[in-house]
Amino acid sequence: MSAAKIDALLRKWLRRLPHPYPSADRAAGYRYQLSIWQIELSLTQVLDRPVSGRIFFEQVIRENLDLGRPKQMQLIFDRSITKATPGPFRTRVITDGVIPSLHIDYQGTRIKQYHKQGQALRTETTINNTRDFYIGKSLHNLPALRKIGFQANRRVLQVQLITHDSILAEETLQQLQRPRIVERQRVSALRFADPTVQALWNAVLIYDMLPAGFSNRQLRTYLAQLLGQPEERLTQGRMSYHLRRLRLHGLIQRIPKTHRYRLTDFGLRTTLFCTRAYARIFRHRLGMILPATSPLPNLLLRSFDRLAQQIHSWVDQAKLAA
Repeated sequence: MSAAKIDALLRKWLRRLPHPYPSADRAAGYRYQLSIWQIELSLTQVLDRPVSGRIFFEQVIRENLDLGRPKQMQLIFDRSITKATPGPFRTRVITDGVIPSLHIDYQGTRIKQYHKQGQALRTETTINNTRDFYIGKSLHNLPALRKIGFQANRRVLQVQLITHDSILAEETLQQLQRPRIVERQRVSALRFADPTVQALWNAVLIYDMLPAGFSNRQLRTYLAQLLGQPEERLTQGRMSYHLRRLRLHGLIQRIPKTHRYRLTDFGLRTTLFCTRAYARIFRHRLGMILPATSPLPNLLLRSFDRLAQQIHSWVDQAKLAA
């Protein structure tokens, strides 16, 4: 269904049907042209275990309710969103009977995802206004619109997949925690609990969905915000040092013939795993088990207290037996 084939079909029937343009008008160059008023681009993954697919999709909905926020949509579609950009920007979960569906809105464009006929995961992007992407409505713009729509579908699926498949091997984790020699160059460690490293991982993760990657300047602006520092303190040389660390550790790669970078597949998995583990487990839960930081009783703190009592009791019994 290329633009040329669609136009050829139109010309075929215009030759057979009565034509409102007389021969004089056609000789003067007047022609019909097709316009794209709406285009829907979809990807469908058929599942060999439909029940597991339904469970997976319900988990996907819970984990990705923030996809409709302006920052996320800016990354998915590579569009700059300001206060003047028409909305709404939102994520909606719609239940039709017992079949849930996830809807993500961006101006006149919508991404819809649902469990199709109980055995497939369908992701479809519908563009109702090509002007949202500064592209005209002429038929020759079809390839550009296809690229935008299919790229949006794949990036949404990629984020959802990584959410459920972010596993780090012990060897890989240790390589990040220690300095290494890569390509005869010494590269410093990316320590898990280092606030600068966590901010750096969060920053590159934000820019993952940009099709053209990110630059030193873009990363510096967002990293400064995460660190709570003025942008002037993060010099270009300092950012080059951070980019070099990420590149030699294999987390990012330079786009050929440009000064822009993108996350590797390994980098996406690693940064997503480390940032989520730190935010959801270590930073939050560690405070809950320490009496000094968690004066209020909670189930986790009581469990650790009982564990400590049992260990002390076992040690006392061992001393008596000796």
